[in-house]
Amino acid sequence: MNPSLIIYLVPAIAVIALIYALIRAGWVRRQDPGDDRMQMIGSWVADGAMAFLAREYRTLAIFVVAVALLLGFSNAHFGAEQNTNGYIALSFVLGAFCSALAGFFGMKTATAANTRTASAARRGLNEALQVAFVGGSVMGLCVVGLALLGLGGLFIAYLKMYPDAMNGGDATMLVLNILSGFSLGASSIALFARVGGGIYTKAADVGADLVGKVEAGIPEDHPLNPATIADNVGDNVGDVAGMGADLFESYVGAIISSMILGAGWYVGLEAAEAGAGMNAVFLPLAIAGIGIVASILGFFLVTTEEGGDPQKGLNRGTFGAAFMMVVAAVGAIYMLIPTGGVEVTDVITGAVFTFQWYGIAISVAAGLIAGTAVGLLTEWYTATERAPVETIIQSSRTGHATTIIQGVAVGMNSTTFPVIVIGAAILVAYSYAGMYGIAMAALGMLSTIGIQLATDAYGPIADNAGGVAEMAQLGREVRARTDKLDAVGNTTAAIGKGFAIGSAALTALSLTAAFLTKMNGRVSLDAADPYVLVGLLLGCMLPYRFSAMAMVAVGKAAQDMIQEVRRQFREIPELRPALDAAQGAESEERDPTEEEAAIIAAADGKADYSHCVAIATAAAIQKMLAPGMMAVIAPIAVGFYNVNMLGGMLIGVTISGVCLAIFQANSGGAWDNAKKQVKDEGQSKWGDEFDEMHKSTVTGDTVGDPFKDTSGPSLNILIKLISVVAMIIAPMLSAYHFGG
Repeated sequence: MNPSLIIYLVPAIAVIALIYALIRAGWVRRQDPGDDRMQMIGSWVADGAMAFLAREYRTLAIFVVAVALLLGFSNAHFGAEQNTNGYIALSFVLGAFCSALAGFFGMKTATAANTRTASAARRGLNEALQVAFVGGSVMGLCVVGLALLGLGGLFIAYLKMYPDAMNGGDATMLVLNILSGFSLGASSIALFARVGGGIYTKAADVGADLVGKVEAGIPEDHPLNPATIADNVGDNVGDVAGMGADLFESYVGAIISSMILGAGWYVGLEAAEAGAGMNAVFLPLAIAGIGIVASILGFFLVTTEEGGDPQKGLNRGTFGAAFMMVVAAVGAIYMLIPTGGVEVTDVITGAVFTFQWYGIAISVAAGLIAGTAVGLLTEWYTATERAPVETIIQSSRTGHATTIIQGVAVGMNSTTFPVIVIGAAILVAYSYAGMYGIAMAALGMLSTIGIQLATDAYGPIADNAGGVAEMAQLGREVRARTDKLDAVGNTTAAIGKGFAIGSAALTALSLTAAFLTKMNGRVSLDAADPYVLVGLLLGCMLPYRFSAMAMVAVGKAAQDMIQEVRRQFREIPELRPALDAAQGAESEERDPTEEEAAIIAAADGKADYSHCVAIATAAAIQKMLAPGMMAVIAPIAVGFYNVNMLGGMLIGVTISGVCLAIFQANSGGAWDNAKKQVKDEGQSKWGDEFDEMHKSTVTGDTVGDPFKDTSGPSLNILIKLISVVAMIIAPMLSAYHFGG
């Protein structure tokens, strides 16, 4: 295959993805948005989400400009000119811009899709599924399209500027070094988007749950609850924009680290087949392009029937895309990698391997299989009517404390098999293709991110649709359909978190390998070296410190939200009698009587939703900065002190961060679904025990909320960002410590 064809074909595929995203976004907006009440609720959510995003991006713009100036100056004046230069600042800014733009477009469509999904649910389950999934697919298409368009466009530009890069050696590494700034830009936006979005959504959720459901006894998303709009806004900023930025970063990091490691194969490939030297650098771009096409084809497989299971439709699309990707990827690898075997020296371990083309194909497949397996394991530990969640439900019969204890135990237990699966994928990939194989396994796991992220973004759209149906009082039949979509959304969200954690582990490892490659063998990872040992300890500590900062931020923001909701319930005269009427109907599991409905209607619109939105926004923006800055500063400070210590830190933060992220995500997900299952089973199953069991599981869910939606997901980005920063500063560290 002509390598230049890949260079130009990949950005073209990215443009196709963006055009298709525009088409699907237009289709969503043409759907029925519902009656005036539904449209008004939708506008509240959309305005709140856009207001948060605008304020967050204004804050981040200052950070991006400052870091770009620092990157440009330091790389131009303190780096080794043959390894890096000031163009890395351009890559950084473009990476940040593309990540932010993907989040903006994705959330714009998601907030338009929520009322339209609720409206479609009045007509049927499949219609509602289609609107929610198409709305989510815009996020997936924007992420892959903007990531590959930005990377591919920059790569073409830098190859034009440095044509010798096509011949391997220092020029190739220079181009890849300055291209890696794109990954740092994506990582920076991802961390703040995930932490800020997580703080926002959980402050609103905790306030809405504790005061609304526990104290006032009204249903979730009830229009009398002042925090309900902030809660629905939080679903979008946390699980649409936040998740999108997270996987955008993983996707870009996996591609760039694979390209850097592939550059080390140049001599072996060129010796095996003239003109094939750069093919290992181009292959990651080709695999990413194939994944986009497979994801688009997979979209057409997502359907369901009235009364059917939406999860089966989503699975059919996801697994179908994965199968098509593997088949096409094997063909691309066969054409790009010499079939007679290639003898190369692994750039990290120094071991000499004779690689076959099928070894890379096995590595890609191993990553994809591992990602799927981690997602399914996550579903097992968090889904309703499964043994782990059942143990939490049984524990709730004896109170709040035992509910918390059992949820913590479930989360700890859940780390075992995902870690084994990730470890197996690493060993398989390394045995066939060295560190390059591990990087390709990470890319294989992320190759169908277009449809994977579509199913993730579907979740908050379905959740918001349920909120619209509740606030607009569309009736129990419509709410039953949106609840069915929402239940599937909870599962896809849990699987998505497991998938994100697994991809973060492999991506961080491949980024660490890229850092070691740039250091040209000057970093030792001997655990007997006290500097390495201290680095390992510091790396293991950082995820705990980071998690504590994120959870304290959620706790303080939630306190402000709780006080505000209580104040409104106390001071707004129409709310108190309406709350009593709504609570009476809810406790007896019936619709309100005419008299109760009139009292509730008199309080309609009296709650001050906007003030709760403002509280959550201010808290998220203010409190996201400290943990974010720690993640950037720590590797720089340690690296300039001792490079071996930095190497140990990268390993320590990956090991500790992956295990802690799995624990937090799964314990939080299990608590959440235990609450949902107890509520669904109700007094008909649990009798007099129901009220106390429900309160205990709500407490568990409240504790688990910052675990699964703030600190846990943010750890994915922490471990990748620290590795990206180390990779970016490697040329400067080499010049500082070793003179070039």
